Amino acid sequence: MEVTGFAEIQLQLARHVILTDQFDKIRRVGGCDVSLRKSRRSTDGAAAIAVFSYPEMELLEVSAVPGCVEFPYVPGYLSFRELPLLTEAFTRLKERPDLLILDGHGLAHPRRFGVACHAGVALDIPTIGCAKSLFVGEFKPFKLLRGKRSPLLLDNEKVGYALCTQDGVKPIFVSPGHRISFPTAVEIVLRCAPHYRLPEPTRLAHMESRRAIEQ
Repeated sequence: MEVTGFAEIQLQLARHVILTDQFDKIRRVGGCDVSLRKSRRSTDGAAAIAVFSYPEMELLEVSAVPGCVEFPYVPGYLSFRELPLLTEAFTRLKERPDLLILDGHGLAHPRRFGVACHAGVALDIPTIGCAKSLFVGEFKPFKLLRGKRSPLLLDNEKVGYALCTQDGVKPIFVSPGHRISFPTAVEIVLRCAPHYRLPEPTRLAHMESRRAIEQ
């Protein structure tokens, strides 16, 4: 697939990304995830957003939307594939969350515009990318103790953090999306992950998106 035009869109929109805290008090945090029925080649998918109170981490609302995922799977262009369904799930929420955590990357992206950045700019909401695997960049190994972290560097520029959320568990990768700073992004993700490797909002969103596909 020819992606030159989509790369240019990312580069243009990346100019609008804000890497400072621009929000009032965070009271509600939404976790976002998109699942496919069978494989990355499937077009049958679902998006879910699970909203929790913050910092209490009590579930407030879930919005799950099944639908067709038309954009093909191309590494580095995840937002074009997932954002239409995520936007639909977002519009169906009864109360707008103050911040979204996305299962994917934010600034830690070849063009500094991962799915969390794209969602933040498109929806005009603070966002954080929180990924299970490394996409770009390097970090120095560190002790796997809750709260420990190591800067994620790409071309000698900090684009996120490898963060340990539970003792003895491999790190996740946190990067700002939009309207949030590096320290705040890490702090919020850590508070949202009191028991498991992944933050509760994205963990539940994944389960709900899988459930929506099967219905």
